[in-house]
Amino acid sequence: PEHVKKAFIAIEDERFYKHHGIDFIGILRALYYDIKAGRIVQGGSTITQQLAKLLFLKPERSISRKIKEAALSLQIEKKYTKEEILGLYLNQAFFGTNAYGIEAAAHTYFGKSTEELSIAEAALLAALPRAPSYYSPFKHPEKALKRRNLVLKKMLQLGYISDIEYEEALREPLPERPHRRRYKAPYFIELLRENLEDRYNQGLYTDGLRIYSTLDMHYQAVAEEAVKKGIEQLEKRVKPGVQAALIAIELETGKVVAMVGGTDFWQTQFNRATQALRQPGSAFKPIVYLTAIQNDIIPEDTIEDREVGYPMPDKKDEVWTPRNYEKIYNGEVTLLQALSHSLNAATVCLADTIGIKRIIKTAKYIGLNTPVHPYLSSAIGASETTLYDLALAYITIATGYRTKPLLINEVVNREEISLEQHYPETIKVLDPAVVDTIRFMLRDVILNGTGRKAKQLNRTVYGKTGTTNDYTDAWFMGFDDQLVVGVWVGRDDHTP
Repeated sequence: PEHVKKAFIAIEDERFYKHHGIDFIGILRALYYDIKAGRIVQGGSTITQQLAKLLFLKPERSISRKIKEAALSLQIEKKYTKEEILGLYLNQAFFGTNAYGIEAAAHTYFGKSTEELSIAEAALLAALPRAPSYYSPFKHPEKALKRRNLVLKKMLQLGYISDIEYEEALREPLPERPHRRRYKAPYFIELLRENLEDRYNQGLYTDGLRIYSTLDMHYQAVAEEAVKKGIEQLEKRVKPGVQAALIAIELETGKVVAMVGGTDFWQTQFNRATQALRQPGSAFKPIVYLTAIQNDIIPEDTIEDREVGYPMPDKKDEVWTPRNYEKIYNGEVTLLQALSHSLNAATVCLADTIGIKRIIKTAKYIGLNTPVHPYLSSAIGASETTLYDLALAYITIATGYRTKPLLINEVVNREEISLEQHYPETIKVLDPAVVDTIRFMLRDVILNGTGRKAKQLNRTVYGKTGTTNDYTDAWFMGFDDQLVVGVWVGRDDHTP
């Protein structure tokens, strides 16, 4: 809108449409006021010079930089129209509160788009680039008000607004708190931002970078809708406050194509897909059976499914007795039956036979980065992990290859130069025959075991359910020939 442009021109560069990049009259006027005040009270830089500084120069104070700034400003004026220069400046300027560019600033300070800004709101935004923190309405409202009103006064003096508009604008209050701008796939975007900020610092926001992520918006929309519907159905049966997380990763590439870190990012930014350490319960069991297969035990071999007490390493006189969910014990069962029906007693018996240290070793080299504690209870998922980590371990189970996760395909700067490119990185860690065997077992979980509900998908999927005591956590880890998908449901306070 015209009043937005004029607010910036009034306070930053009132001769903007008259000069060719450098305003000699403005420089002399600024010099006069600076000498009169005995300190720097006015800047002599035009909007074009400020754009040159934002786009091309480091924030240093030196004569050589000023010369470069002036030369660049003349070049910019030759190449672009005044409207293009003003647009570029408004889209690059920093407004404080992590807002870069006029549109982000409008959303951050007023929760609206640039098109909807009032004269007073435009004046406040025009007041900020000179010193965003100093003039912040959230930190220093008195200084912000004084500076905004100065912008309004300049607009009046230059004939940009009428006396009535000026008086009305003066009466408008300042914003009291920032508005969080809503965007799609917020949990993924926040993870991406943290990842990139480590490398680019503030340049992430100011250097005009284009980031090509691995996210697939179709998968993301489906994932968000699935979580939304699932929680709505669940909360008809239980008290509200249940959270959920979902992650989907390409098997072949490790590209994260969908991520949901909770039911509402705008209420809580805690990412339950990557940050929440939870007990995976039976979703960990495939790692136990994978270890057995690697040690020449086959699915048809038998183990004991009985109530057995195992000595506790740190409590010599006590025993720990793993119990099956239904408190029914089946005696001698095959490994295939034990995994399909998620028999805790049989799984711990197997872990005791092959040794927990071997299971820990397997977990590490298939890519589970969170520690597995050296106790038999870890065999049935007592050691906490994240959904993200477990999904990566399931990629290895599904393919035999440990795969590095990818969030970014490429980062390109404003000159179209590629700053970084990422390609799949995989290491073969499992024999194909071992992979075929564990896939066969996980397929049986779907066909005949605890994952029977997944048969509704009418496609070949493999997977494992997982629950912890009192249904504190519920998991499903599954894959087909393209994606691994992990889902977790529970409460943040670990209550059922």
